[in-house]
Amino acid sequence: MNDPHYRSLLKAVSWRAMGTIDTILVSFLVTGRIKLACSIGCVEFFTKIGLYYIHERIWNRLAPGN
Repeated sequence: MNDPHYRSLLKAVSWRAMGTIDTILVSFLVTGRIKLACSIGCVEFFTKIGLYYIHERIWNRLAPGN
């Protein structure tokens, strides 16, 4: 099954939302600074959406079993 591009993008955004919450919590535990933790979370939210989307599209091109 080949997912359309918009579905890959929606999956990337929903996954990153969960991952960003984790990143903010871990960053806060490490730094003790909520503003810095939120800044780190904001940056990684956008960069990792792009990386996940590219990853998803590459996997979508592979035949099952490859």
